[in-house]
Amino acid sequence: MEPFTWVKATDETRAIAAAGSANTQYIAGGTNLVDYMRLAVMRPSQVVDITALPLATVEDSGQGLKIGALVRNTDLAYHPAVMQRYPVLAEAILAGASPQIRNLATTGGNMLQRTRCPYFRDAAEPACNKRNPGSGCAAIGGYTRSHAILGTSKQCIASNPSDMNVALTALDAIVHINGPKGTRQVAFTDFHTLPGDHPEIESVLGPGELITHVELPPNLPRSHYLKVRDRASFAFALASAAVALDVDASGIKAARIALGGVGTKPWRSREAEAALVGAPAKAETFRAAAEAALAAAAPQPGNQFKVELAKRTLVRALLEVGGMR
Repeated sequence: MEPFTWVKATDETRAIAAAGSANTQYIAGGTNLVDYMRLAVMRPSQVVDITALPLATVEDSGQGLKIGALVRNTDLAYHPAVMQRYPVLAEAILAGASPQIRNLATTGGNMLQRTRCPYFRDAAEPACNKRNPGSGCAAIGGYTRSHAILGTSKQCIASNPSDMNVALTALDAIVHINGPKGTRQVAFTDFHTLPGDHPEIESVLGPGELITHVELPPNLPRSHYLKVRDRASFAFALASAAVALDVDASGIKAARIALGGVGTKPWRSREAEAALVGAPAKAETFRAAAEAALAAAAPQPGNQFKVELAKRTLVRALLEVGGMR
């Protein structure tokens, strides 16, 4: 780990001012940033500690929720309103990492969780466009088992690793941001960016901008998160699905579908949603939705299995919320 300056922020204004300088990172739980600083993958010259900011509460309006950026993952997963009205979010958080890490990790930090691509994590590997723009992508033609099959480009095929992000995508969350130019709101589906020609740009956050909270609208009546991984705990998703449905006797009235482990960003599938809405809640409908969700998949030789795995994961999740399991 290289030397850096540590700044303790006591309010948002001071935090934003301090973070406006070049090569600065915010830190809260530090479960991701400290890991990458130790690996010399991230080398900030200044770190701004925001743990003293009043952003660690969950406010329940009775309809939606306002989740502070500094709410710990464990506290959020076990919050009564989340467990009762947003089970997909509680299930996603509890499927990630370990209890010790969830006790430290924050909502804002999890949103900015960086890829687990082994080439990105290896500072000695020169070819990584996400870490060294313009250097190439060692994963293309290399080891790709954990990599994305949706939203990839010729410059990067790294997958987004977060479980929580998949649930927030399916929940139509809104991200609230404060920064040098004032406050703004961004739909969660627009918060993360596709790699395109600039894999080093991973979100819409500008210099010094700070996530303050996430707003959740009312959830659909039935929701569920399903994660498929190599081992039962402390493993990243090979494929996951966050689904929410509103179903009555006439069929599916509304649907929200997001996939994890397969996209370069948390992947909202509007195609699957279109295949579901207005159709009967039955296995054939769910399989058609899964086919639509993966129609644009572009796998590498080492992760072709993810196409079928993601389809089956989505169908299983839909069967669960559709009351058919």
